[in-house]
Amino acid sequence: MSSVKRLFVEKRPGFDVEARHMLTDLRENLGITALDRVRVINRYDLEGVSGADFERAARTILSEPNVDTLSETLCVDPGWRIFATEYLPGQYDQRADSAAQCIALLTQGERPNVLSARVIALQGDLTDEQFEKVKAYLINPVESREASMELPESLRLHADRPTDIERVAGFTAWTHEEIAQYHAKMGFAMSVADLAFCRDYFRDTEKRDPTVTELKVIDTYWSDHCRHTTFLTQLDTVDIEKGPLARAIESAWLEYVVARTEVYQERKKDMTLMDMATIGTKVLKKRGLVPDLDESEEINACSIEVPVEIDGKTETWLVQFKNETHNHPTEIEPFGGAATCLGGAIRDPLSGRAYVYQAMRITGSGNPLTPFEDTLPGKLPQKKITVGAAQGYSSYGNQIGLATGQVVELYDEGYTAKRMEIGAVIGASPKENVRRERPKAGDVIILLGGRTGRDGCGGATGSSKAHDTSSIETCGAEVQKGNPPTERKLQRLFRNHDAARMIKRCNDFGAGGVCVAIGELADGLDIDLDAVPKKYDGLDGTELAISESQERMAVVLAAEDVEAFSALAAEENLEATPVAVVKDEPYLTMKWRGDKIVSLSRAFLNTNGVTQHAQAKITAVDPNKNYRAAVPAELAGKTKPQALRDNLARLPVCSQKGLVERFDSSIGAGTVLMPYAGKYQLTPEDAMCARIPVLEGETDTATAMSYGFIPALSRWSPFHGAAYAVTESLAKLAVIGAKPFTARLTMQEYFERLHDKPERWGKPAAALLGALTAQLHFNVPAIGGKDSMSGSFNELDVPPTLVCFAVAATKASKTVSSIFKKSGSRVVLLHLPVDSETLLPDWDKATTFLNRVSEMVSDGRILAASVVREGGAAANVCRMAFGNKQGFRFTEGLTAETLFAPECASIVAELADGVSLDGFQYTDLGTTADGGQFVLDGETIPIDTLIDAWTSTLEPVFPTKAEAPSMQPEIPLYTQRNTSAPALKAAKPRVVIPVFPGTNCEYDTARAFECAGAQADIIVIRNLTPQAIDESIEAFANLIRQAQIVMLPGGFSSGDEPDGSGKFIATTLRSPRIRNAVTELLDHRDGLMLGICNGFQALIKTGLVPYGKITDTKETDPTLTFNYIGRHASCMVYTRVTSVKSPWLAGAEAGEVYVTPVSHGEGRFVADEETLSRLMDNGQIATQYVDLDGNPTADVRFNPNGSICAIEGITSPDGRVFGKMAHIERRGDNLYANVPGEKDQKIFASGVAYFK
Repeated sequence: MSSVKRLFVEKRPGFDVEARHMLTDLRENLGITALDRVRVINRYDLEGVSGADFERAARTILSEPNVDTLSETLCVDPGWRIFATEYLPGQYDQRADSAAQCIALLTQGERPNVLSARVIALQGDLTDEQFEKVKAYLINPVESREASMELPESLRLHADRPTDIERVAGFTAWTHEEIAQYHAKMGFAMSVADLAFCRDYFRDTEKRDPTVTELKVIDTYWSDHCRHTTFLTQLDTVDIEKGPLARAIESAWLEYVVARTEVYQERKKDMTLMDMATIGTKVLKKRGLVPDLDESEEINACSIEVPVEIDGKTETWLVQFKNETHNHPTEIEPFGGAATCLGGAIRDPLSGRAYVYQAMRITGSGNPLTPFEDTLPGKLPQKKITVGAAQGYSSYGNQIGLATGQVVELYDEGYTAKRMEIGAVIGASPKENVRRERPKAGDVIILLGGRTGRDGCGGATGSSKAHDTSSIETCGAEVQKGNPPTERKLQRLFRNHDAARMIKRCNDFGAGGVCVAIGELADGLDIDLDAVPKKYDGLDGTELAISESQERMAVVLAAEDVEAFSALAAEENLEATPVAVVKDEPYLTMKWRGDKIVSLSRAFLNTNGVTQHAQAKITAVDPNKNYRAAVPAELAGKTKPQALRDNLARLPVCSQKGLVERFDSSIGAGTVLMPYAGKYQLTPEDAMCARIPVLEGETDTATAMSYGFIPALSRWSPFHGAAYAVTESLAKLAVIGAKPFTARLTMQEYFERLHDKPERWGKPAAALLGALTAQLHFNVPAIGGKDSMSGSFNELDVPPTLVCFAVAATKASKTVSSIFKKSGSRVVLLHLPVDSETLLPDWDKATTFLNRVSEMVSDGRILAASVVREGGAAANVCRMAFGNKQGFRFTEGLTAETLFAPECASIVAELADGVSLDGFQYTDLGTTADGGQFVLDGETIPIDTLIDAWTSTLEPVFPTKAEAPSMQPEIPLYTQRNTSAPALKAAKPRVVIPVFPGTNCEYDTARAFECAGAQADIIVIRNLTPQAIDESIEAFANLIRQAQIVMLPGGFSSGDEPDGSGKFIATTLRSPRIRNAVTELLDHRDGLMLGICNGFQALIKTGLVPYGKITDTKETDPTLTFNYIGRHASCMVYTRVTSVKSPWLAGAEAGEVYVTPVSHGEGRFVADEETLSRLMDNGQIATQYVDLDGNPTADVRFNPNGSICAIEGITSPDGRVFGKMAHIERRGDNLYANVPGEKDQKIFASGVAYFK
């Protein structure tokens, strides 16, 4: 008899958002128009929980009575077609893991075994072929499979004892032909010549045959991903084809040669792509022009020293930034690939002990509107890739608590070959937190964070291969799965000064796993693979050595620090395991089950294999096809007014608001510019900016990051495309008021598989020379970068891609938005000075140009500015106007070239009155106007018509519209206040703030309370063992007894799983000790509770709102559920104070409107008529979403989740427990400056004042 219990959970009608969106997707995108209904049923198999615990888990964790139906049998009527899908064995399933964690918290015992699956039920007249088509569309074989409908006997994974590691018998005596045959059999990423080099090493030096593990480790170590093999290939010749623009490229080549002589002098150094990429920093540093560069043997990320002023005192901080790609993994498994792209990007500066606080996402995609039937064989549909990748990246960033300040997707058919997925991040820490020392014999290496599984085995080598038709079927093990709550714990630990100061050196587990992450930390290492914590049994030594399971760090500690560091890790709910020891002998050794399966000399590993050789030919560029000066072909022959509308609808130009708003842009309370500006939030910003994340005090010091790259410009000329990418990135800094030439750059190179074809090698060579000449003339170095050289699929290639990211320190208070500021302003196109012979920027004049623009923005002579890109100056004018629906009157007689050519790095500027433009080459574009009308060539166009053209194109892919909720009854203002006061006063009230796995707003929340005069006590809820759970529950209960306020902060507790938010917190609150402490606080000590976002979700799921006490959930209870739009929503919202009954709103007046950030996927308030009436009559509806006139609204632009009656926050009957969705804790000076409105609701000050 099976020991497994099975449950089926399905959302009730009205809550079944996922099923309704799936129906639309299958009908509209897959063309299954015969489909009438879709049901999505979550299936849970549980083992190790029974009786009353099982019943409680079923009704409070796996389901919610007011949202779900629950059954132990699958209830599907005849005529429906059904199938189930589940993750492949070994792939991380966050839903099942979170369910197990929540149940262990409920029972305070061991975690049960849990498996989850999704049952899809389809109703309609479907053919067998259509049914199989649906299954193929919904099941990605890289990560998932069709699940059996049978109940398993047990969930315990039976793992056979792995066999001993094989020695490759006879390897050292093999001929070249035998080496080549073995190379093909094993699918190595290294070349046959590399494998022959290994044979010679083992024959001549080790005098033995290798193990399979050793060859896999070497293959990983020397992969293009880990060791930049392509970029380190020696270029024997670089031929520049003659042509009208050859002189420009030849001049850049000469600059490169001169720089090499200056840097290397007599020292021999191979000419390589890597040398071209790095020589700029080397020569500028030698000239004394990079004084802020932070250098060390520990290579984590680009690192610069920045003076940070905190409360009038200046400290030296390290600002670290990094760009990362996951092109191959995202192409074959979009969600996981994009999620771990960001996770990997974060871990680079994090391993340098920096707290990562802002991210930028730049991606490249084929046309996501391509019909499903036109999908290339061996490919996922472009829409499935681009939507899945957006979901993955945003899910990871939103969960870990990282503000994503800019999101841009670049559309080019070349990215159909392989998607581009770039994550760029910025982190910072006080310099004094970072201790860097060379490891010495006896030091211990701790593996910190996640456990090791099969996910990611071969990821480094896989990403180094070209993509072909079979990849989607064969590359599943190469894709990692992310676990953002664990990485959040790592961030907390590394932000601890005491923990950070113990770390001598650190490396993150990115490509290559143990063999690289630990293997790079010291020359001599003994690694004990048996000590590596495993997700499950059955892994052999090779898998343990090369698995790229995520969220792991390797840290080097002095032996005497291991115990103290491990204790600090345990406080953060992290596992810390000693797995290696540093030794003097320069050998990398690994033991598994007593067998030394790896023993490789450091000298051999560091050769990086056989030096490869190539020849490059840079083909001639045709100046007559200059993309920068060309009017798009789609606009040819159209009147200018029609072209204006059609231009906005073009794929490279159209709005991406529905994409951008999936990403939390305000977490961390440091965002200076929201991604979209204006009261309508429709003007996209040119760059992102955030304040340095200081833990204490106030700072105006901020960082700005921008990017530059236009795919079609680079297609015309990779050389010019890269030079303009640098220029564009600096121009975008200038237009927000940052100083462009204080910037430091990092590059992302992404090119086709080069093979042995000189013309293909010439593309990256040309691009790197273009970037180099820009660096040298602007005196701005590229201090880091990332190359990906496998952008090919069969015969398709990605466009020549060099994306330039620019980072500069700036002032939050001096940062300026690109939105038009007023009516009657003169608007001009400031032309970037260009050399007519080379078609490059005129470097000296361009330097003066960008400096002047930056100065004029800073001193107010330029009110708003934006850099020209795809769509030309006309698109800039439209975007700058949309945010406030500003009218515009174009100058008569403007040419199509002036309006629509992508004049990269030129600038559209709104001028203050009377400003002189002496020294600029410019064109008057027109004047801002009242009335919301555009006038062009005598034709008047309503601005809403232009906005509709701009926003409609990607609506089928990234929706911005949703069904409207009911707005009845109309809720009046409630002005009666609760004037009761607590019996016991407190001069400095204590606030307890629990941190659950997935909580990410604790820093912002604690800071808000401390600024209001409270004492904030943060407690981490630990749940790795039953003992840790018990200790955490007891400690939390004790803190509640000592506190006046319980604050439940925002985040994604346990990843908002299983299939619902706040369940981990609610389970904690229901535990007897916490329930009693909360009851005593509210009923006997007149205490307060506040829950924001995830905290509000927990309050409503326990009954604390609206009932003021912890209750069992009933079917008729109000709740918060998934947004109508079917995705995460991050933006600013206008909220009205509807009732002032609560002491939390003592500082506000009824009817006042505030603008506050929201960021959630489950914020839709739902209640029946009786409940609404009761809440309204009792003044418990505290706040509502309103439009610009202050009226509660169903409009998704202002009510982003579709809450009934626009309800944003409610209270308990007496108002002392308050739950709301908007993040009032994310506040501070100069934040969200590009969205107008009062931002301080005085809630924290009111809560503190209640006790005084």
